[in-house]
Parts: sequence; structure tokens; C-alpha cells
Amino acid sequence: MAAITILFENHAGWRKGLIGYHGFSALIEHNGQRVLVDAGTDGRVLLNNMDQLGVDPDSIDALFITHGHYDHTGGMAELLKARSEPLDVYAHPGIFARRIALKPRRREIGIPFRKEELESLGAVFHLSEKPFEFLPGFISSGEIERRTWDRAVGYLVEDGKEVKDPVKDDIALILDLGDSLAVITGCGHSGILNIARHAIEITGKPIKALIGGFHLRGAPEHLLKDAVDGLKELGVECLYAGHCTGIYEYAYLKGHFELAEPLFVGKEIKV
Repeated sequence: MAAITILFENHAGWRKGLIGYHGFSALIEHNGQRVLVDAGTDGRVLLNNMDQLGVDPDSIDALFITHGHYDHTGGMAELLKARSEPLDVYAHPGIFARRIALKPRRREIGIPFRKEELESLGAVFHLSEKPFEFLPGFISSGEIERRTWDRAVGYLVEDGKEVKDPVKDDIALILDLGDSLAVITGCGHSGILNIARHAIEITGKPIKALIGGFHLRGAPEHLLKDAVDGLKELGVECLYAGHCTGIYEYAYLKGHFELAEPLFVGKEIKV
């Protein structure tokens, strides 16, 4: 059994002292290991919520970064500063690409730190495009093939030019539960159907729970229907949706998927 505790989310639960803030981070406890998935947007908020929930920064065995957007990486520096030991960080090599958004205004949306800066604070990077198991039961999905629609956003700056960002570094954490899987996705830019299918294909196991941001906010109804139908066809049992899923879009999922629950800071999930 694995335990997932939401440390950083757009919405706080009802527990006093927890802060909701745009971004995502979750603590995964599995096979005697503690892995943090993403680090939210603001390190002060992350550390506050960790303190309120009794999570010691030094108790974390590894950090897994789903992709290089600011709302999943902004808390990395403060987290590293709060530790007394280096921290292994697993991610795709593309997380440090320079990224911008053009609407509603031009702004930087990539990771707000240089690799060398984070290394000086104790980060030990393990960057790979390929799937691999980095701790017992913890599998990096590696780069995900886009067979159907995806939810890539923003632009890359390459040689001074703006080009559409395919967000190739968008990966997911796959938890091997023995006879099934739990899949944690930060934003789901690769498309949640692509992510779920990829996890099943590389492990040969069904998905018990799909957890995280699904990036469906603003999606047309036909795409939402496709998501529900596709996840059911793949045999996904439970959905735990938050962050960039969208409030109205979550309501659609809840109305069409029997086992769907929202995410909030402090929520605990056991699978």
C-alpha cells in the first residue's frame, strides 16, 4: 500500500494553518521510502504546509519533478535550504528550457532557477528521457508518446526565437503496487489518456488510481467525454483530480466517473 499526502495545491482543506496556492506537490510514502513529487510555486508555502502536516524536509529520500514549469519547481530552492543533506532529484533533461507565456501578457513560466544554483544548494540531478525505476516501486515514466490529444501550452525561447512548446519533459511518477499501479501526474501536458496508456504498456499492469493535475481547464465537452470514455476503457478505477484540472471540468469528471475525488492541501490518499 502507498500513502499520498497533498502538500501543495490550489485549494486548502478545512484544517487550520494550511495554505492553498496555485501549484502542486505531493508526498509519496511507499516501500519504506518518501518521495516528493514536485515542489509547488513558493517555498515558504511548501515549508509551511510541510510543517503543519509534520513532514521534516530531511525525511524526504528523493524529489521527482514532473516538468519544468514554475508552479511545480518554484519551491525547490527553499526546500533544499531547509535540508541538512543533499537530495537526489529525478526529472527529464528538458526541465531547464527557457519557457514563456504570451497571454494574458508575456512572462517567464519556466523553472526559476539555474541548474548550477540548485546543485550548489544540494540537488543531485538524475535526468533521463527513458523510463526507469529509481527506487523500489518508484518508476519514472520517461518521455510519453502523444498518440491522441495533449495539453501542451506556452512557448520555448530557442536562439532568440519563440517556438511552440511541446512540453516533452512532462513525465509521470508510476507507483508499482504489486498487482496494479498508481500514477501521479503534475499537469498532464502529455494528455492523461497518453499518460495512462503509457504507464500500462511499460509495466503490463492496470491503473488503480490516477492522481494530480489533468490540465482539462477550458477543455471543450467533447474532449472531456473522450477523457472519461478513454480512462474507463483503459480500466482506470479511481481519479483524484486537482490543480489544473479545472473546477467545472472536475464536476464533469465527477458526474461521469463513479470514483472521482478532488485534491486539496492535506488530503491523504491510500492505494
